[in-house]
Amino acid sequence: MDQKTKLLLVIDASINLVLGILLLIYPAGIPGLLGLPVPTTYFYSSILGAVLFGIGLALLLERYSGNSAARGLGLAGAILINLCGGTALLFWLVLSNPGLSPTGSLLMWLIALLVVGTGVVELLQITRKKGNISQSDS
Repeated sequence: MDQKTKLLLVIDASINLVLGILLLIYPAGIPGLLGLPVPTTYFYSSILGAVLFGIGLALLLERYSGNSAARGLGLAGAILINLCGGTALLFWLVLSNPGLSPTGSLLMWLIALLVVGTGVVELLQITRKKGNISQSDS
């Protein structure tokens, strides 16, 4: 695994861990403070937080596992998760009327662009790496 891939795994893991922790500890006053809709239950945000936190741990396992049998989530899997999740959030922001405050809207756009942007950078890294392998085979 090259240095750029290792760095991308750590960056992606950090984003997932931070978002996961924020959703897991999502106190009642935070949605209002951020201009987001206040949920009637925190069940779904807690589950999503746990999933994101798990993805972050899997990415770190992949980064630091070396050649051991314990493997985590590879870069290709991270790309799919980032592009699916970020694109879904972008569609939600563009096609629905989420009723967010300007602060909440800005926050959601930043998160969506960060997640999709990370996926695009990872995709570029994987295609460059594949191109370099193909060229060296010639």
